[in-house]
Amino acid sequence: MSRIGNNPISIPDGINVKVENKKIEVSGKKGSQLVVIHENIKVVNEDNTLTFTRIDDSAVSRSMHGTTRQIVNNMIVGISEGFRKDLEIVGVGYQASIQGSRLKLQLGYSHDIFFDLPDGVNVSAERTSISIEGSNKQLVGSVASKIRSFRKPEPYKGKGIRYKGENIRIKQGKTVGE
Repeated sequence: MSRIGNNPISIPDGINVKVENKKIEVSGKKGSQLVVIHENIKVVNEDNTLTFTRIDDSAVSRSMHGTTRQIVNNMIVGISEGFRKDLEIVGVGYQASIQGSRLKLQLGYSHDIFFDLPDGVNVSAERTSISIEGSNKQLVGSVASKIRSFRKPEPYKGKGIRYKGENIRIKQGKTVGE
């Protein structure tokens, strides 16, 4: 029994949800998103509340029940509030800046890294901090992960790009034997 899938979603004011066949469209002040749901999941929209039920008790239906509910919930939260990931850059001379629709990263390599920003994501950079905002949770997370992958934090000095609040375990360096 899915605990997440059985929870109804209340639709906040200013958000319009349209359910047709197997498509759910959520629109509001931050744009609109569309998702096609699995054929084993049934969605009912009444009294500004979405409820999700499965048509049978097969393994596929059980696995898609909670997943579908959470995807739609993330769409509603993204359209109403938005999602945000913060990155911080640690290292001497490491910095980031925005040039048009590109992110310029100087991360200690012999060249600068230019990252083209996808549509639907707003990025702001101030030397050693990067903020990624958008209405699509998956897109915001994947952009943050891609930016972090250019220079992951190394375990000896902790230099690199990390999520804000991420704890890096620092290893002890070499010791001189006496």
